[in-house]
Amino acid sequence: MFSGNFRAMAIPDYQALMLPVLDRLEDGQPHELRVLREEIAVALKLSEEDRAELLPSGAQSVFDNRVGWAKTYLEKAGLLKSLKRGVFQITERGRKVLASKPAAINNALLVEYAEFREFTQRPVGDETSTPTSEQRPSGDITPEEALERAYQDLRKKTEAELLNAVLQASPRFFERLVVELLVKMGYGGSLEDAGKALGRSHDGGIDGLIKEDPLGLDVIYVQAKRWQNTVGRPDIQAFAGSLEGERARKGVFITASNFSREAKEYVTRIEKKIVLIDGARLSALMFDFGIGVNAVSAYQVKRVDSDFFSEE
Repeated sequence: MFSGNFRAMAIPDYQALMLPVLDRLEDGQPHELRVLREEIAVALKLSEEDRAELLPSGAQSVFDNRVGWAKTYLEKAGLLKSLKRGVFQITERGRKVLASKPAAINNALLVEYAEFREFTQRPVGDETSTPTSEQRPSGDITPEEALERAYQDLRKKTEAELLNAVLQASPRFFERLVVELLVKMGYGGSLEDAGKALGRSHDGGIDGLIKEDPLGLDVIYVQAKRWQNTVGRPDIQAFAGSLEGERARKGVFITASNFSREAKEYVTRIEKKIVLIDGARLSALMFDFGIGVNAVSAYQVKRVDSDFFSEE
């Protein structure tokens, strides 16, 4: 029987969870998935941080997602069966597998069964298929993890291209870009108002000011520099001094380059609230708020709505 004598560890991949899932069903009784997840988490000595780790989308925990796919694969191989939603039990085939005392249960073992081979080898587009080959886990990651990894890779590539385009643009274009981004983020009122406020010339190292809220109850002073050299502490000190001259409490310093460690440390020690936005963060914000990018494709990940099928 799965003893649970494990040291604290990172979340196992979905294949490594197959044996713990099946082992917990050895008594032949119906088991609820939610209870089984808790039992395995305790047996593996997963920390609260491990259990709280979410997929990048935030839609589900990594651990719950991997246990779910381990259960799905075992079911497709005929080692367990679902009795109703969220409740399942071991089959005679599953008992025989456990009786052989396998060191592990994984895809290499499950492929011995015709049902599993049929499940994994159905071509994309087969309407009788459950998950398509593009939806099934590949290697040690689940479909959701594979999809989100691909998304993050594409995002990083696009952000790098955005930053490169920003660095090649004119300083005047950079100012307009900053205006549009801040308005999209909810600052500055209208584009026209923010453009006037940020585009005009200011003294003392301030490029402009914008409304913090639609009513203009407070203002934020802005420094926008399309520099390629690192912004150091003296530049931030000068900006902070300019805020003091204006009796201002808040400022944003935006650059297409980056900030030195000393500059970052400096803003944490002063009373003024100054937010530093470097090139990497700028391109990420542009991506998030749709500045300089177009949507190419959109994919919806759907799951069965159990409430729809409830007859109660």
